[in-house]
Amino acid sequence: MPSVMGLLEERERAARQRVEVLQAELREAEAAWERFVIARETVGQVLAEPGDRRPAPVAVTEDRPVTVAGAVRGSMVPVWLAGLEAAVLAPDYRRIMDILAGRDGEAMDCRQLAVALGLQSVPAKVEGVRSKAKRLVARGWLTEARPGMFSVPVSRGGGS
Repeated sequence: MPSVMGLLEERERAARQRVEVLQAELREAEAAWERFVIARETVGQVLAEPGDRRPAPVAVTEDRPVTVAGAVRGSMVPVWLAGLEAAVLAPDYRRIMDILAGRDGEAMDCRQLAVALGLQSVPAKVEGVRSKAKRLVARGWLTEARPGMFSVPVSRGGGS
């Protein structure tokens, strides 16, 4: 028959081993948590910095020059003015302008634009492109001669 002291020592060893395993798991979890905290802080710092340090583009209108703030993701599309280049647009809009500018006024529909942008020709992607193209039309960057057919005004040659 085992002694009471022997049984207690066996249980104490088992409890110590369990504590060591749990402490190792806790250290791993704390390290993962610390990495997430650092990542979140870093992303916050990056997003808080001004995006582009280049001087803002200037458009010259008939009466005065107008400074346009540099584009950042999610920024609004400025109204097109004479002398304003596509460089002031956010990257997604600039890519649409570049594709259409290379077509010499020939119109494209949103499905063709999506494919030219390297996107899948699925409704969600096509509708995203349509939304951007419509916004560019509303701000004077593109024309829509027929519903759903977008082009750069020929007189401008794309502005890029």
